[in-house]
Amino acid sequence: MALPNAYAQYNNSRILTASPAELTLMLYEGAIKFGNIAIMKMEQKDIQGAHNNIVRVEKIIDYLRETLDMKYPVAQDFENIYVYLSERLIMANSRKDPEIMEEVVTHLRSVRDNWKEVMKRAKV
Repeated sequence: MALPNAYAQYNNSRILTASPAELTLMLYEGAIKFGNIAIMKMEQKDIQGAHNNIVRVEKIIDYLRETLDMKYPVAQDFENIYVYLSERLIMANSRKDPEIMEEVVTHLRSVRDNWKEVMKRAKV
C-alpha cells in the first residue's frame, strides 16, 4: 500500500510547487477528466455517478470564475465562456444528456489547449 501513498505525496508536491498558470492548467485537466467520467456514467445509466462528476466540473468552473482578475480585458472573455459552460452543465445534469457533456468537454479541451499555447509563448 506504499505506492498509492507515494503517488499522493508526489501529486501534493506537484500542486504545492506549481505556478498559478500550471494550477490553472491542472484545473482544466481535472474538469476534462470529470466531464469524461460523467459521460461514461451517463452511458452506463449511473445517474448518481454522472451527477457527482458534473458537480465536480461545475465547482471547477465556479472556482475559475471566482479567480478571474477583471482588470484585464481578456477576463471578460473567460467569464463569458465560463457562464456558457455553467449553463450547459446545468442542462446536461438535469437531462443527463451525454451529447451536451461532450460539447462542454470539447470546449474545455479547446480552452485548455489555448491555455497551454499561452503558457508556452510566455515560457511559464
